[in-house]
Amino acid sequence: METPVVMGIINATPDSFYEGHLHKAAEEVLALAEKMIDDGAAILDIGGQSTRPGSKRIEAEEELFRVLPVIESITRRFPDTILSIDTYHSKVASEALAAGVHIVNDISAGTLDSEMINTVGALKNVPYICMHMKGTPQDMQQQAEYKDVVKEVLDFFIFKIEACRLAGITDVIIDPGFGFAKTIEHNFKLLKELSVLHILNRPILSGLSRKATVYKTLGVTAAEALNGTSVLNTIALLNGAHILRVHDVKEAMEAVKLVQQYQKKKCSIS
Repeated sequence: METPVVMGIINATPDSFYEGHLHKAAEEVLALAEKMIDDGAAILDIGGQSTRPGSKRIEAEEELFRVLPVIESITRRFPDTILSIDTYHSKVASEALAAGVHIVNDISAGTLDSEMINTVGALKNVPYICMHMKGTPQDMQQQAEYKDVVKEVLDFFIFKIEACRLAGITDVIIDPGFGFAKTIEHNFKLLKELSVLHILNRPILSGLSRKATVYKTLGVTAAEALNGTSVLNTIALLNGAHILRVHDVKEAMEAVKLVQQYQKKKCSIS
């Protein structure tokens, strides 16, 4: 990816951590999708299961019940839009791909479903977003212990990228997993040293949108965390992020455009 892109989050869940982003009715979902596309989203990421800390786990069938109608309606209305499915169930991934999705976004990197990596690999030419997390969304914050968080995340990806290669996955996108089994201090260290992950020669996804790292640091709520999100998105871009996964596409696109202009001018001066 020569130019950073924005991925818009579409939650088909009743319990997103950001309540202002819950859209249950079909027309509301389509309106949100249309707005994100108009605002510049290159990818729409559809998820049917909340993965916030302490969230309740649901099974694949319930997740499919939530996401398939959303996928089908967006595919009908916006057939040229690239869609990703945010899931750690291999069954959900395969059925979502059959319904029109193009990318699998797995927060567990195959650890919560041993069939996931082989399933994606068997489908051929399906990009796989591989995220770092320890434990599960239910217990991950109790496992936020590292000697060196950046080194451990890097080592994790070296191992996972090879596992993906052996399974036949050729396009791997890495996500350091901000907020997943990590303290606020860990998240800022990962953000500051994000460029270390460039040695993997893979696109890097940054997902900081309205997370606790933003709103707890600022002493605000998730609903008030847009400005802080834009600041951290800008830092992520300056440190080499290729994809911003966000609730607010317009503002993220503005960050992309401004950073690109800044880097262009910086290069021309130097």
